[in-house]
Amino acid sequence: MKNQLISISKAKKAIADYKKAIGRPEGMAELSIFYCEEAFSFLESCSMEDESYFAALIRMYGRSLEFVSSLPPAERTTYLERLDKLRSRGRNVGWGVEEELGSLWYAAALDEQQSE
Repeated sequence: MKNQLISISKAKKAIADYKKAIGRPEGMAELSIFYCEEAFSFLESCSMEDESYFAALIRMYGRSLEFVSSLPPAERTTYLERLDKLRSRGRNVGWGVEEELGSLWYAAALDEQQSE
């Protein structure tokens, strides 16, 4: 991993390209959650401390929740399990990431209850 450039914009562009080309809700959920999973794996492997990287991860987690909540209830379970695991991984990062992910998680849960 030494001397490799980290490109959040390239990863986000791939998701945007998919959205323009196909944009299926389950595909958007899958890609955005995969982005978060890979971002956490990277953080856990190299202990990087970059505020903009953390902010991008938090934003994508929030978008993932939005994509998942747009799916029919029967299709959400697997995605929500993955998002919940990601939320737990936030405690290893620091910088308030776990708290931010928790806030997004519970805000999405409240939105779910209000729409039922």
